[in-house]
Formats: sequence, C-alpha cells, structure tokens
Amino acid sequence: MSLLTLLLLIPLAGAIAAALLPDRAGRIVATGAAALTFLLSLPLAASRGSGLWHQVRYDWVPSIGVKFALGVDGISYPLVVLTTLLTLLCCAYTVWRSPEDRPSGAKLAALLLIIEVGLLGVFLSLDLVLFFISFEVVLLPMYAVIAGWGGPDRRRAARKFALYTLFGSVLLLIGVLGIGTSAGSFDMDLLSIEPSLPRSTQIGLFVVLAVAFAVKAPLWPLHTWLPAAHTEAPTVGSVILAGVLLKMGTYGLIRVGLGILPEGAKAVAPVLGVLAVVAIIVGSLVCLAQRELKRLIAYSSVGHMGFVLLGIAAGAASGGFASSTGVQAALLGNIAHGVITGLLFFLAGAIKDRTHTGDLHELGGLRETSPALAGILGFAALASLGLPGLAGFWGEAFAVVAAVQLGGGWLWLAVVAAVGGALTAAYLLRLLRRVTHGPAAPAVTGIPAVTMAEGLAWAPLVLLALAIGLVPALVNGYVLESMPKVIELVAR
Repeated sequence: MSLLTLLLLIPLAGAIAAALLPDRAGRIVATGAAALTFLLSLPLAASRGSGLWHQVRYDWVPSIGVKFALGVDGISYPLVVLTTLLTLLCCAYTVWRSPEDRPSGAKLAALLLIIEVGLLGVFLSLDLVLFFISFEVVLLPMYAVIAGWGGPDRRRAARKFALYTLFGSVLLLIGVLGIGTSAGSFDMDLLSIEPSLPRSTQIGLFVVLAVAFAVKAPLWPLHTWLPAAHTEAPTVGSVILAGVLLKMGTYGLIRVGLGILPEGAKAVAPVLGVLAVVAIIVGSLVCLAQRELKRLIAYSSVGHMGFVLLGIAAGAASGGFASSTGVQAALLGNIAHGVITGLLFFLAGAIKDRTHTGDLHELGGLRETSPALAGILGFAALASLGLPGLAGFWGEAFAVVAAVQLGGGWLWLAVVAAVGGALTAAYLLRLLRRVTHGPAAPAVTGIPAVTMAEGLAWAPLVLLALAIGLVPALVNGYVLESMPKVIELVAR
C-alpha cells in the first residue's frame, strides 16, 4: 500500500478506535496513531526530485474523470510534516490533560485525527474534487471541537466559524466545478503543467477562489470569525486552527491560484497586495488595543497572514526572481507562523489554565512566579515579531524584498508592510511588558510550575523556531526544488 494512502488511513483508523475505546485508552491509542503518522511523513523526502516525489492515482468516478490522486513535492511536504507534528503534540496533550465536565478526551483526540485526515488530504490532493472534499472534511470536526470543549461562549463562536467557512465552501465548489468543466479535467498536476483556460475565464475563477481561500486563511476583511473561534476554542483546538488549518487557504492560493490560474493571479495581484498590507496594518493596530491574551494572538495571525499574502501577490505579479522570492516568502511564512503561533497558543492555554484569566492587566509579574513559563513566552513573542535568527524573520523579510524587487507601486506596499512589521514588534513587546514584567499580580501568585508533559509538548516547537530561523533551508530548500515549475507558470 502506498505511503501516501497510509498517511490518511492510519489517523482515520486511530480516530475510529479512539472513539470506541474507554476514555484514557482512547487518548493513548489516538496519540499512538498520530505518532505513527508523523513518523511515516518524514521519509517522504527521501526520494525527492524536481517534480512530484511520490504519487498514487486510482480511478474514482471515471465517468467525469475524477481520480483518487495523491502526491507530494517540496511545496506541500513542509506543511504535511507540520500537520502531523502538531496533531501528535495535541493528541499527547489530551493524554496529560483530560477535559473536565465535558465529553471525553478520547472523543476530542478522535476529532483531532479526523481533522488531520482532512488537512493531509488538502496538502496531498492532485485532483480538484478530492481537494474540495478534503477541504470540507475539516469543517464539522473543528466545529465540534469548539462547541464541545470551548469556553463559555463556545456555541456562538462555533456557529460563526461554521457559517463563514460554509460561505467559503460554496465559492470553492463553484471555482472547482468551473475549472473542471472549462478545462475538461480535474487533474491538478495536468492543469498546472498546461494551463489552457482563457485569460478572462482565469480572472473570474481566480477571484471566486481567492475569496473562498481568504475566508479560510483568514485574510482581511473576511477574518472576523477568527478571534471568537480562538478565544473560545480549547488549547488544542487553537493550536490546530492557527498552526495548520489557516494554511489551507494560502496553500490553495499557491497550488490552485498560481498553479492552475496563473494569468488570473497575475491580473488580480495588485489587489491582493493592497489587501495584504491593509491586513498587516489593521491586524497590528487591533493587537495594540487588545486586552485579552488569546484574542491578541488571534488578531496577530491576521497581520502575519497578511505578509504571507503579500508574498503570494508579489509572486503572482511577475515571473523570474521576484516570483521565486515571493512564493518562498509565503511558504516559509506559512511554516514559521504555524510553529510560532502553535507555541503561543499552547502557552496562552497554560497561562489561562493556571490563572483563570486572559486579561493582560491581571497577568503582570509572571516572571516572578513562573520564570520558565515567562521565558518561553518571551522566546515565542520574539520569534513572532520577526527577530533575526528566529523563524518569524525570513518569511516577512522575503515578502518585503519581493515587493521591493517589483518596484513601482509595489515599493510603497513594501514600505507600508515594513511599518506593519514595526507595529508587530510594538504590540508583542507590550504583551511581554503586561504579562511578564512588574510586580506579581494576584492571579499569577502561587501558580504551578511548568510540568514535564508541557515541556515535552513545547520543546519541538521551540527547537523548530530556532532551527528554521538559523537555517531557513530546512523549509525553502524543499520549496526551491519545486519552484522552477511555479515560476515558469507565472511567467507565461
């Protein structure tokens, strides 16, 4: 059986087993399935080359040309590994911390595995119909995670999440069917090798798909479901939501938008660039005014994903080196954001669990009562603000450089984005001053120390944030192997 097929079947089988077993046994089995999936994802790079490293194709609905087609290359591989790693850490977290007065932790772990199946399906799909189905698999389990294990206002947040994403799903279906019927094929690899749609058709379909992906990313101004979902979601839900689920939108823009509709992407690129810098500025200004810890981290994602969108827009605007730099920035920014923001939400969950509050004005002096927790939070915040040598720096820097290389109006977009980077540093340093400095607030007095289980869950993300910051080739080395095809398509 294909390794790619096993990456979907193992978490699916683990989810079924976890749902049927008693609580603790189910959580352990789910963690074992997640661990095996992570280990199986690593060897995918062993036989890498300039094209698809691995692929599998079976006829699924031959009458309309739909196939069960999976493949992985340097663009999708880092996201596959990030998905399997974060799912493993979250399932292991449920073993250590079982939800109280809520459905069993085994059911929560099972839902996390189902979400993993959908996420991996998105990143591995080579057929547009399979891509759409995988996109939708994620919706109901994430709704259940928020509604079942979230905070006091969890049901409203879950409904808002579902309504927004259903709106995006309708547009995604229209776009997928539009491409398939216009081009006569749903094969993503074939469509990217030989884009055959007229320019006007590409522009129309790209606009529809861009809105659909913007909802999931989420990109300004379609981001308003995100803060509520993050604030109310349980810790593991927030980690998966920010760490990987948001990446489905930006990945779709690159794989489907730039790959299948390159002329449409090039025509719409200036609009995307403007929306990107607006998202960077708006997200940063809102963060400067936020008092709630998880909402601040949630809104920070709007700004960070704005840098990713700026890279995509710059990549779409022109072929050649600018395109390479922009797409690299987007893909590197995706991974860095997943690692750093996943860590930040783990830390935010640990702080709220201990203090029972997320109000920044009630969390002062954390370094006095829990220096280890304050230190890791400081590291994550510095990585998020783009400190050179840590993972957050490269994606944002490359996005600005890609815009500068295009010149003209793009130079002004680069300047505004750089100002947004400075605002990012301002709100994250404000966060650290409020939470870690000063005299110890009553809420943080006497809180438990960081446990061994928490340290094991956070350590891989800390190490990755440092490793990617020092050696960005750990991510973009794979990307560059698949980049020539993307550049060639955009340059046509």
